[in-house]
Amino acid sequence: MNVYITKAARFLPNSPVVNDDMEAFLGMVDGKKSKARSIVLRRNGIRQRYYALDREGNVTHTNAEMAANAVRALFPDDEKNSGPTLDDVDLLACGTASPEQLIPSHGVMVHGELGGSHNMEVVSFAGSCCTGVDAMKYAALAIQAGTACRAVASASERLSPWMRASYFQQESSHLSQLEHQPMLAFEKEFLRWMLSDGAFAILLEDKPRKDILSLRIDWIEITSFANTMETCMYAGAEKDSDGRLHGWASYPVEEWLTKSLFALKQDTRMLGEHIVTLGIDFLLHTARKHHFTPDDIDWFLPHLSSMFFKDKILEETRQRGFFIPEERWFVNLPYVGNIGSASAFAMIEELMYSGRLEKGQKLLMMIPESARFSYCYAMLTVC
Repeated sequence: MNVYITKAARFLPNSPVVNDDMEAFLGMVDGKKSKARSIVLRRNGIRQRYYALDREGNVTHTNAEMAANAVRALFPDDEKNSGPTLDDVDLLACGTASPEQLIPSHGVMVHGELGGSHNMEVVSFAGSCCTGVDAMKYAALAIQAGTACRAVASASERLSPWMRASYFQQESSHLSQLEHQPMLAFEKEFLRWMLSDGAFAILLEDKPRKDILSLRIDWIEITSFANTMETCMYAGAEKDSDGRLHGWASYPVEEWLTKSLFALKQDTRMLGEHIVTLGIDFLLHTARKHHFTPDDIDWFLPHLSSMFFKDKILEETRQRGFFIPEERWFVNLPYVGNIGSASAFAMIEELMYSGRLEKGQKLLMMIPESARFSYCYAMLTVC
């Protein structure tokens, strides 16, 4: 049985935040402007992003609220909507890297925000950038198995609270007391200037729409290199000198803030050394398995955490004989921001309604996840 993405929708909170205004929303650690901010922004190519915060740092939307708003946008309440309604959905699959509680799951919190009297199956995927496509794959498999006729997959992030200066202030004060320079380690500050908030949702059905273009899911391949790679990006933990990760529950409460345990951290050395090469390893494996070449791809949708990696991917694929020309790339990172798990859906949603797609075209999605090096590739066909 074929499965189709028949609709896509977005919810981006508030007005876009340009680079010069970021510290107005996130704050300054120890009252000082960041020395790393300009370096990171110059390399990542992001010009604006969205925060579920106001200028005073107050929360304007929760993660679950944003995801629910994106799901609702799939089913507009107007006379022009002749398609299915939320009551016709059998399954809700939600992915996020930033749930706002340990229990209940993020998915049931989204279901709770949606309200109404309609019960449905709900599943949640926690992790990092691949969680959105994890949700999409589960939803597609449920339709293929006959346990759902219509399913919604959502991907959402509210990462801005993790990037506020207050999360790092205790560590900065602690270092000052020890007469060290009160600056964050670059691995802890790096991601403060990389990430964005927002939510996207897609509707999956067993038949394409007749009135607008749909995207058939040909296959979704996901793999993990955690068996050979140590952790690269993490939160709620600390990494020791041997590369082992120790979770927050292993530390006394007083160290949760002095060590900034809940700050999102990135080992930038590992990222630069492995994220592209391992991704192309899996691309070549997937191409052999599904028998496709670069000439078969009309649109390449790579999730980039930074535009810095664009040239790296172009160079690596050229050297390894799987070069996709830049004119066939579709990337919206510079003006949407890096929304983690929602970035892949953000590209689908924009391209789907751009007027640039034609029936029969092939879309190849690439989603790398640096947390412990997981990757997803998916092939879609325009119908």
